Amino acid sequence: MELLNHMALFVEVVKAMSFRRAAEANGMPISTVSRRISALEKAIGLRLLHRTTRRIELTEAGQIYFERCKRIVDEARIAHEQLGEMLAQPSGVLRASLPVDFANIFLLPLIVEFGQRYPGIRFEFDLTPRRVDLVVEPFDVAIRMGEPPDSSLIARQLARLPQGLYASPGYLRQSGKPRQPADLARHECLRFHGPKADTWTLHRGNESTQVDVGGRFRANSVGMLQRLARHGQGIALLAEAIAAQDVAEGRLQRVLPRWQAPPVSVYAITETRLLPAKTQRFVEFLRERLAGAPG
Repeated sequence: MELLNHMALFVEVVKAMSFRRAAEANGMPISTVSRRISALEKAIGLRLLHRTTRRIELTEAGQIYFERCKRIVDEARIAHEQLGEMLAQPSGVLRASLPVDFANIFLLPLIVEFGQRYPGIRFEFDLTPRRVDLVVEPFDVAIRMGEPPDSSLIARQLARLPQGLYASPGYLRQSGKPRQPADLARHECLRFHGPKADTWTLHRGNESTQVDVGGRFRANSVGMLQRLARHGQGIALLAEAIAAQDVAEGRLQRVLPRWQAPPVSVYAITETRLLPAKTQRFVEFLRERLAGAPG
């Protein structure tokens, strides 16, 4: 990087044909400009400029070096300007890995809104439960639910979504409404497949309890558990944001409304903190919208 800075200063000196004018343009002492050009010549092993008390002239090597350096400096300037334009109006292909059910149930209308706001961005989405390799695979960002694993990747928390218990009106008419968490042990509970699937932790203010639950259905798909609950097959533990539309349209009802499960975190995972504008705007947009999610 120091060499590149010296090259850019050399181009300024040659354009101005004066150490003094180059120093004034860059806001530094003449002695600093002279020292840096001398360091550049020492690094190259050739004299680039003939210096006299009145003027400077390019050597033969200096002329060749100037032509090359000027192209490099101009390319860097153009690249910087183009990135500035991208920041003002993001464009290009945004490649994102999304959790299947959360994307289909909740993110889809947000993605449509984001696309309308930024018409210059095109999209490639990979809906998969697997953890994609952001270092090797060509993804700009991965949206994930749950705590991220410790790694060298950058995790930005977008939201913490409250969770509650939900069942269909038909199921509750047939099986009765639980009055307290312990009643869940006598109900069909629709469980997400995992190491703690058969134990639900619930909170009410500062009070906390754990309930051993069971039932006929376990699945690794929140969407399937939600649909099973709609069809009267039991009580499901769902993020309030995901269940909100079903509740509004009468397909599901809240069970034990004063009790909540621990919130589920939503993260944007990237390989680096330095994001192109398309990715930065996407992450910012989701954080803004998820902050206003139901619940």
